[in-house]
Amino acid sequence: MNSMPAASSVSLPTIKRLESKAGTLGAHTSTVSALKNALEATDVQRHVRHPGLGWMAATLDGRVEGTGAVFEAKFMLPWSFSEEAAAEKYMPQLQHNMWVVAARQVVLSVITGGGKWVEITANADPLYQHLIVTAERKFWRCVETGELPRLFGIEPPKPRIEAIRVVDMSASNAWAEFAGVFGRTKAAHLEHEQAKAELKGLMPEDAKEAIGHGIRAKRSKSGAVSFDLLSVEGSHA
Repeated sequence: MNSMPAASSVSLPTIKRLESKAGTLGAHTSTVSALKNALEATDVQRHVRHPGLGWMAATLDGRVEGTGAVFEAKFMLPWSFSEEAAAEKYMPQLQHNMWVVAARQVVLSVITGGGKWVEITANADPLYQHLIVTAERKFWRCVETGELPRLFGIEPPKPRIEAIRVVDMSASNAWAEFAGVFGRTKAAHLEHEQAKAELKGLMPEDAKEAIGHGIRAKRSKSGAVSFDLLSVEGSHA
């Protein structure tokens, strides 16, 4: 980060030298301590407790400068990776962390084993957070009393995922069924819509209702025209 030298008082060349070496930081204790304190000052790997619930805490991967959004970094295997699955898997932790620090947004950064990187943004969900706190409070009581905890079923909120994939639905029987219906009825639908437009054009402007050949057209107060099919007995030629 650009502000690390100023925050830690460690020179930029020293930081760059340490970044280029894999493994444990090979630096003096004072240098490592200064870098650690600077990271904690910017909420990177900072352990935070909820101000009102002493048993509730979170270790943050960071905060987004400017927005204050919680930042969370994850690694996932690539074989069955999807943004939807990633969001569902980590949403309880993300909502928990936002609740602890009173943040309104979270940014989930995921790198997969295949070298893919995705960023998912989600907003705080007060109702879901309330249910999470309720579940965590019950679990904490179990920790204190030794009582066996029970599952607390909560449907996690789903963030809006950017549509970027092209999916082959050839293996779906339901898709095949409705695709067939769509194909068979498309021409009829277009003809139907064209007929409605022509009928509206034929209806006199001052007519509230028009009837003929098994069709009844009604004009609403707003001017919209709707059509109904009439029974053969009730139709007028």
